[in-house]
Amino acid sequence: MECREFGKTGFRVSLIGMGTYYDPFWIVLAYLFGIRLHAKQSTLALKLGLASGLNLIDTAEIYQTEPLVAEVIKGRKRDELFIASKVWLNHLHYDAVLRACDRSLRRLGTSYLDLYQIHVPNKGVPIKETMRAMEKLVEDGKIRHIGISNFSLKQMLDAENALSRHELVSTQMHYNLLHRGIERDILDHCEAENIAILAYFPLAHGKLAGNKMRSTLAYREISSKHPGRTPSQVALNWLCTKSEAVFPIPRGSNPQHVEENLSAVGWNLDQSDMELLNRAFPT
Repeated sequence: MECREFGKTGFRVSLIGMGTYYDPFWIVLAYLFGIRLHAKQSTLALKLGLASGLNLIDTAEIYQTEPLVAEVIKGRKRDELFIASKVWLNHLHYDAVLRACDRSLRRLGTSYLDLYQIHVPNKGVPIKETMRAMEKLVEDGKIRHIGISNFSLKQMLDAENALSRHELVSTQMHYNLLHRGIERDILDHCEAENIAILAYFPLAHGKLAGNKMRSTLAYREISSKHPGRTPSQVALNWLCTKSEAVFPIPRGSNPQHVEENLSAVGWNLDQSDMELLNRAFPT
């Protein structure tokens, strides 16, 4: 599995990671009743990814998947993994951040997180207060790096400026061939500042894994040059090729899909391929 440095962290992660957001119904069942649908299949999928060299797993307190991730990483060399979680918007006051992180660590069965992210901004809580808590967590050894998610560029700059002793290393954004809004401003800023981008919904809820991609002339031409490459592999490779700052995190819920995703790297779309896709899916 190809790896590259995750922003300014010094840690090399797989070009593709694994996300653990399943769907709102899954979350509600897990939260209210402790029922985690298809947990065995998801566990097998995540374990397959780890065994095949994917070392980046993203979760969040609201996803209700931290216990599942704990089961998957149990017994593995912790320093070879890059585990990211997120704090929800109702826990962004100073003390609430600290408590939320402790809960996530217990659920994950680990003593530290490689990346702790603010899941969504909360205008009701000063960003300086939240970042003061994040820096405290770094200094206490409970997290190694600080990230954000779903922030506009202005909110991102405010978050960066709110840090006094540590740096922002990543942002997590909705990004794929059909949803390219971050190319207006955030992508350029992240590339300039060496800030990693975790791209969620990289396959656009499956739209780019099927006929939406197959129906394009671009895909037909690309598949003739790269025989056997599936639509999802092309869509994921596009993200990895687009920028070294980008790390797509497709959902890890089905072993077959994870196996397919593994072959999205190890080859490269060339400039003409990228231009074909850019024309087929304009910003």
